Amino acid sequence: MMQLFPIPTPILKKGDDLARIFAEHAAFLEGDVVVVSSKAVATVEGAAVDLRPVQPSDEAVRWAKETGSRTAAFLQATLDETKRLNGRVVGACPGAILTEVVPAGFPHGTILTANAGMDESNVEKGWAVGWPRDPVASAGSLRRALEKETGGRIAVILTDSCCRPRRWGVTAFALTAAGIDPLRPQEGKEDLFGRKLRITTEAVADQLATAANYLMGNAGQSVPAVIVRGHGLPLSDFEGWVPGIAPDEDLFRGVI
Repeated sequence: MMQLFPIPTPILKKGDDLARIFAEHAAFLEGDVVVVSSKAVATVEGAAVDLRPVQPSDEAVRWAKETGSRTAAFLQATLDETKRLNGRVVGACPGAILTEVVPAGFPHGTILTANAGMDESNVEKGWAVGWPRDPVASAGSLRRALEKETGGRIAVILTDSCCRPRRWGVTAFALTAAGIDPLRPQEGKEDLFGRKLRITTEAVADQLATAANYLMGNAGQSVPAVIVRGHGLPLSDFEGWVPGIAPDEDLFRGVI
């Protein structure tokens, strides 16, 4: 039976030893998967952006007017992050712009995400925080540090909150993984009536990300990570981005 255990922590700050803090606030077992907020990792790595000296461009001012509830300084930080992630703005709604990014080393497809991953939640006023500068390296480093702290084999999944097309509310998706394969192909397996599946792939890392996000929350819970135990999944040597889908292969092409 799969079990999820939240890891509550003090408010995290730049320079904190995340693995040690987790080990002090939770008991780990061999084979655990640790699902971690990418914003928590970015915070301790010092990737937060001070918005106060940011000088907004005309484009940022224009997007601030269109979104309605975001400052031009935040939108400028978002545009800067979009550029760093080799991306572009593809739309907007009240409160956010939709960005399509292709981070360095991303293996296939693109990532559609609000505000290039930037957020003003759970960071000091006047600041914004996005993803770690190198989420693949961050996941691998955290995994090795946790294994050193706990003495067992551990996997790590870095996540961010997200929205789904035509659905209300926030779920989560996996950015990177270390120690576990993020996808589980099901092609060729039989359903209940003996029909073989043709295209189904289980988004294992995304599923665990959303399950953990329910306990982590998006407000003041101060639960930056969740242990997933009894998952029945083999650990592996995988370390990298969770791959995406190219726009012309996407089910939602022509709609978004």
